[in-house]
Amino acid sequence: MSARLIFDTAPLGAIIRYSDGTPRPPERHRRKLQAWERHNNTGRLVKRQAGARVGKTIVPGSFTLHEGDYGTKAVIVLKVFKTFSLDSDLDFTVIERPSAGSVLVLSRPGDAGELVHVAVSRAAADEWLSRHGYPDAVLYEVTADQLAADHVEGRAV
Repeated sequence: MSARLIFDTAPLGAIIRYSDGTPRPPERHRRKLQAWERHNNTGRLVKRQAGARVGKTIVPGSFTLHEGDYGTKAVIVLKVFKTFSLDSDLDFTVIERPSAGSVLVLSRPGDAGELVHVAVSRAAADEWLSRHGYPDAVLYEVTADQLAADHVEGRAV
């Protein structure tokens, strides 16, 4: 899929794989492997941002993937995100969609909201929010009807 198709069809919370099409180097080639992983990895779709016009410059739309958290035990020291422009030449694939009944926790309402957590239920989302804050958070439950609509529209994995 193209970056545009991911932007248009993939739901927030989906796990997305991106690739430049090159083969994975052997483990023993650490530097080559690290360079390869910068263009071939997976992440959770957490944000979409529409294109904009700034003066005479047109900024294309983009989407952001959360690739992982680093830290020790319960303390996260570093969150890794990667943002892709809609004109990216990488190939994208939806690996997994949020399951029916899961609850997406968005940082704030509206288009500026960013996915901060995917909970298995409403109770789990409320419990997570009680520990992590986000006073303007919006909870969005994934329904079976939405998953069926994605399948009918040709957006199924």
